[in-house]
Amino acid sequence: MRSLREHGVRIGELEPGPRCSIADVGGVRVGHVTVVRDEPEVVRTGVTAIVPAPVDTLFAQPLRAGVAVLNGAGEMTGSLQVAEWGVIQTPVYLTATMAVGRVYDGAVAVAVAADPAVGVEDVVIPVVAECDDSWLSDPRAVHVEAADVGRAVAEADTVFAQGAVGAGTGMVSFDFKGGIGTASRRAGAAAVGVLVLANFGEWRHLRIDGVPVGALLGEPGAARAQPAGSCIVVVATDAPLQSSQLTRLARRAGLGLARTGSTAHHGSGEIFLALSTARGDEVLPDGDLDPLFEATVDATEEAVLNALWSAETTVGREGRVAHALPHDAVLELLEEHRRLGVR
Repeated sequence: MRSLREHGVRIGELEPGPRCSIADVGGVRVGHVTVVRDEPEVVRTGVTAIVPAPVDTLFAQPLRAGVAVLNGAGEMTGSLQVAEWGVIQTPVYLTATMAVGRVYDGAVAVAVAADPAVGVEDVVIPVVAECDDSWLSDPRAVHVEAADVGRAVAEADTVFAQGAVGAGTGMVSFDFKGGIGTASRRAGAAAVGVLVLANFGEWRHLRIDGVPVGALLGEPGAARAQPAGSCIVVVATDAPLQSSQLTRLARRAGLGLARTGSTAHHGSGEIFLALSTARGDEVLPDGDLDPLFEATVDATEEAVLNALWSAETTVGREGRVAHALPHDAVLELLEEHRRLGVR
């Protein structure tokens, strides 16, 4: 995985896990299906599956979860059930706005195939979240197939690509190419991992480790007329937390986005979900949550930066170009501001 960390940039004081990835939380895997074509329509889209436990266990043994919303101009199916019951029973799926229905259908098919009790003993409500990739990808026809959802789950692994892949293929962040990013932190004995679908922000607001990189670089070229966009953040931890605590953890993702320059525009959807892979009756005391909060904020900030750092220049519909973040120029600025390897 390509990251700023490889160049000596350190976000916060906590150490990352061995992969600096959401997969540092035991049992979590991520899979992508990327859909790219130029005819008959220009398509830059896909689906990403975050699989926190074996799919055939989730219906009978749901994982505890919590959800938070910073700005709600977006969608996450199943979020009402998470808020009410405090659990998820499916992987978390990410895709484009107008593909939510198709991915939901595929998610139901995955759940039915994994457990014969689904739809017999009770129904299942998949978790599907979206961002709008229509600046680069033609949204008028749904280009993700229901079968792609099963493929994303089948291909999920602890090592996975970042940037312009899966659901991140057509996303734009801070007017540069955005997409999928991930990071992790150790918080004592616990691991906290974050995965973002970054599709938000204006170039002039972009900050990296506090440095106003966007303003110093200047406008990157063609920009979206509406800078709103969205960002989905999924936080995973192996700490034994109950739903109310996971809701609080999810809410901290907004602080990580703010550090990168997010102001949660009126038309933007910043929706966050946190889950725990821990099972059993043990629950961490509320007084012990602070290191997990810190880990979530730092990992969210770094995950957004990794999405930008990993994404490559992409040409989309109507010849629009989302330029990759210029690595050399960014590193020069960070060096000038003493952000490379000083901690």
